[in-house]
Amino acid sequence: MRLFLQLGRRISKVLFTASLREQAPFPVQTLSNINHTRTLSDQPHHKSLNMADTEQSGTPVNTDEATTHTPSHQPTTSTGNEETSTASSSLPPLSPTEFKIYNRLAEQMQYFHNHFVGMWTTLYTACVNSRRPANMSLKQFLDEGLRLVRYLESHHTIEETHLYPILARKMPQFRAGKSNKLLRQHELIHEGMDQLQEYILKCKSREVDLELSVLKEKMDTWGEVLMKHLDDEVKELEAETMRKYWTLDEMRAIPI
Repeated sequence: MRLFLQLGRRISKVLFTASLREQAPFPVQTLSNINHTRTLSDQPHHKSLNMADTEQSGTPVNTDEATTHTPSHQPTTSTGNEETSTASSSLPPLSPTEFKIYNRLAEQMQYFHNHFVGMWTTLYTACVNSRRPANMSLKQFLDEGLRLVRYLESHHTIEETHLYPILARKMPQFRAGKSNKLLRQHELIHEGMDQLQEYILKCKSREVDLELSVLKEKMDTWGEVLMKHLDDEVKELEAETMRKYWTLDEMRAIPI
């Protein structure tokens, strides 16, 4: 069964599209595909897997079994760091094709993140230089700030609702809980975004005049955690990490 779900809203030049190729094992949506001036190339076909048959222990798998549907997880008494280090050192090098499959989620996530960084940079550079971009009116500049907030909110919602639960089946770093670093970063980012959005809305309604020094203060409260989160998330999805937990067929089946 194939289900294509499109989540779209064209604002300025930015188009959000979420497309889903759904197989029975994955009743989920994909991450939003943000497109400014170009579209992503066609994604690899996602094979259907019965993920219910795979174990959810979070124990790394051996790439030698990468073409099987169900990896064989061996019990271990090692600590997480020892386990990961041992598994990593024992894995053979990936072929270019295997690397591309295992690194797919990291590349897609980096693509999304690059757009967020670009929008952030536009706003923050204006604050540092104490002037808006020459090609932006006040309204356009404020709208850019609101777009950044909305896009991050949408991106995080889709991650937490659809992508993280899939990855959490085998990867402890994506499981819900107070110890989840990525989710805690989401919380801190949203606290800062709320303050930024409140200030921009006041500027749009002319309740207050835009002061770039104040806007910078609103961005400084969460800028560092945002950039760290964008880097941390991609790192957790890179090929050398993903291969420890997933087979090639499972990677092809994860929708994004």
